[in-house]
Parts: sequence; C-alpha cells; structure tokens
Amino acid sequence: MELVEPIRSKKQIDALKKYLRGQNIRDYLLFVLGINSGLRISDLLTLTVEDVQGQERISLREKKTGKAKDFPLSDTCKKAIHDYLKTTGVKDGYLFASRKGHKPITRVQAYRIINEAAQYVGIKEAVGTHTLRKTFGFHAYKNGVDITRIQKLLNHSAPSVTLAYIGITKQELDNVYIMLNL
Repeated sequence: MELVEPIRSKKQIDALKKYLRGQNIRDYLLFVLGINSGLRISDLLTLTVEDVQGQERISLREKKTGKAKDFPLSDTCKKAIHDYLKTTGVKDGYLFASRKGHKPITRVQAYRIINEAAQYVGIKEAVGTHTLRKTFGFHAYKNGVDITRIQKLLNHSAPSVTLAYIGITKQELDNVYIMLNL
C-alpha cells in the first residue's frame, strides 16, 4: 500500500471541493465529510442517510477499533449533507450509494474519486482515501489543536504516532526553534 499525504494547502482543498461539486455532489460530500470528520474510509462508506439527515452529531462504532465514536457535524458538513439530500432526493439507504443503490461505493471507487480529482487539480503528492483522515488531523494541528487531542480523535497510541501520521516532520518541528528568536 502506498503511503499517502494530507492535503496541506487550503487552496488545493478549495480546488478539490469546487471540482468535485461540479462532477458529482455525492463525491463532493464524501470529500467534505472525510476531511471534516477524520473518519476512516470504512466508516464513512457505511454511513446511511438516517445517520446524518437532520442530525447535529454522528454516532457510530468504528469498524477497525470497535470503539464508539460520537462527534458534532460542522456547519460545512451540515450544508453539504443538506445540499446532497435536496439535490438527489435520496431518502434512505447508504449515504454514498453505488449506482445500484443497495450497496455503498467500494473503497476502490472512493480511491479513484479522490485520486482522479487530486490529479485534475494538480496535486503531485500521493493521494488516496486515507488522505481525507490525514488532512483532518493536519489542519487541526495547523489550527492550534493540541496534538494529544488530535491523537485522541484519531485513536492513536501516542502523540509521536499522530505527528508522523499527519506528516509533521522533524524539520518542521526544528523550524520552531529557528523562527522563534525571542
């Protein structure tokens, strides 16, 4: 499996959102919910309309860890969900349904969606479904959220694991010493 990176640039995130929204509103919602929730793709793909419609929070049991996860939806997520449901008229079933409708899209299809969109907007770094989760963690960190909180949100064993996971390098940490100059 290829190691993927978070999307570090807000400009690239905005370009991806614009592109995906123009292509397929379901795929746009997948991206928006992914980068704003930190959920693994296996948990994203099994969300149902009932899990999100009119909800302030998402509650689920993580497939990988078996742990309960409960978190509020941001305004960006609520708007994307509302727009998707209004545009498509979907009333029930999987949120990210395949064309046949009775199953969610596959991990492979989700990978293709994210990867093709990233290539289209000119992202050169390796991108995949895990990029969504890493992007959530990276931007939380860059916005000043303490690494131990991000560690807890992502269910990592140690802050060092989280730093490596979101792509914070030793050089970036060393730059704090260089730039501070008090």
